[in-house]
Order: sequence, then C-alpha cells, then structure tokens
Amino acid sequence: MTTGKMNFPLRGKVAALYPYFRHVCVFSVVVNVLVLVPSAYMMQVYERVTSSRSFMTLLMLTILVIGLYVILEALEWVRRQVMLHAGAELERNVREQVFSVVFTARLQGHSATGLQPLHDLKIIREFFPSHAMQAIIDAPLALLVLGLIFLMNPFLGWFAVAGALAQFGIGFINERNIRGPLMEAHRNSTAARNYAESAIRKSQVIESMGMHEDIHGRWMNFQQEFLLHQAKASDLAGTNAVVSKLVQSLTSSLLLGLGCWLTLRGELHGAGMIVASILGGRVLSPLVQIIGNWRQVEIACEAFNRLEGLMTAYPSKSKGMPLPAPDGALSVESLFTGAPGSSTYIIRGVSFRLPAGSSLAIVGPSASGKTVLSRLLAGIWPAMQGKVRLDGNDIYRCDREELGQYIGYLPQNVELLEGTISENISRFGEPDSKKVREACRMAGLEVLIDQFPQGYETIIGDDGSFLSGGERQRVALARAVYGMPKLVVLDEPDSSLDEQGIAALISTVKRLKAAGSTVIVITHRVNILVAIEHLLVLVDGQVQQFGSCREVLAMLQSPPVILQSKN
Repeated sequence: MTTGKMNFPLRGKVAALYPYFRHVCVFSVVVNVLVLVPSAYMMQVYERVTSSRSFMTLLMLTILVIGLYVILEALEWVRRQVMLHAGAELERNVREQVFSVVFTARLQGHSATGLQPLHDLKIIREFFPSHAMQAIIDAPLALLVLGLIFLMNPFLGWFAVAGALAQFGIGFINERNIRGPLMEAHRNSTAARNYAESAIRKSQVIESMGMHEDIHGRWMNFQQEFLLHQAKASDLAGTNAVVSKLVQSLTSSLLLGLGCWLTLRGELHGAGMIVASILGGRVLSPLVQIIGNWRQVEIACEAFNRLEGLMTAYPSKSKGMPLPAPDGALSVESLFTGAPGSSTYIIRGVSFRLPAGSSLAIVGPSASGKTVLSRLLAGIWPAMQGKVRLDGNDIYRCDREELGQYIGYLPQNVELLEGTISENISRFGEPDSKKVREACRMAGLEVLIDQFPQGYETIIGDDGSFLSGGERQRVALARAVYGMPKLVVLDEPDSSLDEQGIAALISTVKRLKAAGSTVIVITHRVNILVAIEHLLVLVDGQVQQFGSCREVLAMLQSPPVILQSKN
C-alpha cells in the first residue's frame, strides 16, 4: 500500500471527462428551456387564440410546438449518447488498472476478492447515461426555472423554494436510512456469490461425500440475509419516493391555488397561475427523479468508493528503466514478512546468497514458512523488511511484464487456465513451438501429448480439469521452465509425481543448471537432492541450517523426519 500523500486515481480519470460534461451541460440548459414549451404554448393559446379566435394562429403555434418537441427529444437522445460515450471512455482509461488491481488485491489477501472491482466498474459505466445521472445534472439548472417563478411573483418563488427544501429533506432522510441496509445487502450478496463460486469449484468433493444439502443451506443463509436487507432498503426507498412525489404534486397544486389567490388580488396575470403551477413542478422534477432512483445512486456511489479505495491502495507500478537480462544471482537480505494484512511474522530474518546457475533445496517441518518464502523469492508477496534481489535488483519492485520471462514458478497448488496445452505452457503469449516442445521434453510430457489426437492444441479445461493430478503437475512444470528462465522456484514439484515423473524432474533440474538457471526447490523427498547443490533447513520461519547438501545432511540428526513431513 502507498503511504504519505494520498492520491485519487479514479477521481482524476472522471475529472478528465470534463469535455463530455461541458457538452452535456450546454445541451441540458437548452433542454431545460425547451421543457417550458408546454407552458409557453398554453399561455399563447390562452392569450392569443382564444381572444382572436384565429385558427391560423393556433395552427402555426401547434406546428412550432411540434418542431420544438422534436428538437427536445433529439437533444435528450444526444446528451444521453454523450454520457454513454463518457462512461465508455472512463472504462477504457481504467480497465487495465482495475484488472491489475483484482490480481494484486487477491495476491495480498484483500477481502474484496473475486471480480467485484470489475463489476463495480461496470456499475459506474452504466450509471453515466442513466436517468438518475441526468436528473443530477438537471438539478442545478432547476434554478433557472425557479428564477422565472420569482420574476412572476416573489411569494410564489419562496413557496417553490419551500417545496425544494422539503424534497432535500426527504432525500437526506432517505440517504441516512437506506445506506446501512444497502451496505449489508451488498456484503451478504458478495459473500453468497463468493461462497457459491467456491462450492462450484469443489463440486466433486461435495457430491462424493453428500455435502450438497448442507452447502446449499449455508449459501441460503447468506442469500436470505441479502434478500432481507435488500427488501428493507427497497421498502425505505419506495416509501421516500412516494412521499417525494406527493410533495411535488402538492407543491404544483398549491402553487396553482396561490396563483389564483394572487390573481384575484390583482398581483398576477390570469394565465400566470397555471404557468406557475407547471414551473413549480419542473423545479422539483429533478429532485423527485433523484429520490425515486436513489437506490441506483447509492449503489453507484458505493461502487465508486470501493473502486477508488482499491485503486488508491494498490496503485499501478511505475515502469522503471529497462534492465538487462539477469544472470540469476540471488541475494536474500534479512527477510521478515507475514501474510498480507497481518502483523505477525512468518519469515523471520532469512538471509542467504546463491550464485547464478546454482541450486537450492528448502526443507523443513509443517508450517515453517516454506511456501511463504517461495512466494517472496518469486516476487509475488512484498517483504515487510529486507529484500530479495535478483542480480542486485529488488525482485518485487521490478516490472513484472519485463521480468516475468526470466522467472519460472510452480506453486504448491497447481494453477492452470482454460486453454490448450501449448497456450498454458507458453504463458498465453505468442507460442514458440520450439520452446514449447523443449519445455515438454524437460517435464516428461512428450509421451502424454503423443496420446492426445490434437497434441499440443488439446484443450485441458478450467484449471486443467481434463488432466490427472500428475499430468497437471507436469504441464505446470513445463510452463515454469518455458524459455529456460534465469530463476526457477518450484514449490513441491514432486508431490503428485510417480517415479518416472520424479526422474524427469531430476533431469529437468540438471538441465536448468547446465543452462545457467538458478533453481530453488521446496521438497519433502530425498530423491531430488541428488541434483541439488545447497540445502536450507527452515524451522519456525528461521534458517536453522544452510550450506552444501552433504554438509547440512551430515549435521542434521534426523533428516528423514524433516524431509518426509507434509506441509
């Protein structure tokens, strides 16, 4: 997260849309003038046509009004299109950063997991051309209409102001009452969606052990809470909308009555009382629309604040100067860190150095921090203190797009994406068939691929669902070694491999070292150590032993226990 002076990236992007808002405001001024056409038509018919009894005057006035109505509707359509383009422009300007925020927030353990930020961006984009947004833009222009009422008679103007203040009061009460239920509804909706997505991903376990009914019950608890709070918010919003419309109707009718009273006193022209009533309704119309669509306004505000908070907390990394291709020399300097969002250290004071082209096995008992250390070495998690440097450069601060091609990473829980074998191995870039075949050869995948009718273009399904555990592990290993990266971090690469697979893994490590790659393997098996030069024993987040494999194994009293325990 950033520290010091706060910046607001999303507000800055909205401010950059000023030309769109300027054009919409110009159109809105004309629209708000044209909405007075019915009043002007009424006055002209009342004053000119009824007194002159001229059918030609009535015809010309009617033709003029029809033309103005066409212009009014055309301008309404144009300003909606302008706001539609403004929302699309905002999405184009921030969608890449929002997409990155989803990954960064998830990597660092933020509670807003899943695709909520992308959904928030969609809500904001769709709010721009909405009726609620147009009413917000029209609200200040209602002062123009209010000024006309004051010109007709100050008493009518102050009465219209009283009606506007009543509408503001309703809106204020509406905002206070509806905010809590809406926030709870959103929280439970997100929880229900995330729980359902998680359950669907684990459908085989749920089905095999008869957990479906209980899982459905837990999901329904989230859903019921969501529906309860949403219904409460809808009821409050509906009640306030009815009261708001009532105030508008009463204000228009009472303005008519007051206008009639002023006419009887000789303080107002005869048609003025009707015009004042219509204008009074126009003053309150934007406020009524805002209150009637308040739920949409509130949802858009919540989405904006959530997205602004995430974009501020996880800003885009500035691209540094282009760095030369690394050699693979790794330096870990007094490393302290814990899980993102936690102040408890998991890794405490870890330091070691590896020259380029060397290899290291990390072993230790359960919960000793091996997986956390692997994420730090791969540059996935930031360190609270200390640095992980690759050729002297802080690996976490380096541009991932530039550095990624030189890093190979195999996580403990294999993560594959829906696509072909070739696409997954080539990291969904432009596949280099020679490098793909070489990576498959190193991971022992050639025999498997030959069995598939479509070979390298075989679709593996979401998360490699069409493959066995060992096959998924080998595909992920091939992806990690694709292009012979300079730093390769393998977290328990042998967990799902048979003897043949382990032999292929040992051969892979040797070939990587021969090509000058620095290889780090987290393991519980002794077999892999034949291809490893250095050994680090991690206990309770601290380095207990570090040195050559032979020296460290000689110093350990019970190496089998450390190497065979499961993480």
